[in-house]
Amino acid sequence: MTEENKVVENEAVANPEEQQAQPTLQIQRIYVKDVSFEAPNLPQVFQQEWNPKLGFDLSTEAKQIGEDLYEVCLNISVETTLEESGDVAFICEVKQAGIFSISGLEEIQMAHCLTAQCPSMLFPYARELVSSLVNRGTFPALNLAPVNFDALFMEYLQRQEEESAEPNSAEDKKELH
Repeated sequence: MTEENKVVENEAVANPEEQQAQPTLQIQRIYVKDVSFEAPNLPQVFQQEWNPKLGFDLSTEAKQIGEDLYEVCLNISVETTLEESGDVAFICEVKQAGIFSISGLEEIQMAHCLTAQCPSMLFPYARELVSSLVNRGTFPALNLAPVNFDALFMEYLQRQEEESAEPNSAEDKKELH
């Protein structure tokens, strides 16, 4: 063992508190929490021209389930209707979840981690599941575009800032006049 390695080893033993204060994010488990695929107008939709209109909803949920353990759930809902007839071709709903061990973060960092970083890790799994379900329904391929969760988080923070800057009640408005 070289002298340099001994020094690094001794520093780690000497300062265990510093070592624990380091921010950590570890994936414990990734799983499908719920999945649904409906094609209510089959086989009629296959007899129509395929000119789809896609509706896409995305949301996240996070809850603490233990000390430094969080469940994050990415909810994706895709509804495709045919433009000409308005018939629903299919509805696909996926809840892709994961358990994450997170520690050493301040409040805003934790919010960013739970609403942007963790969903970014879950999205490829949810995207593949949606694609697979649509394929099994024998519909044309559907590959969801990547989502920039960091940008969505920044927009959320900006909206929160704007809302807190606006007067909320009639009394606040009177004080301004």
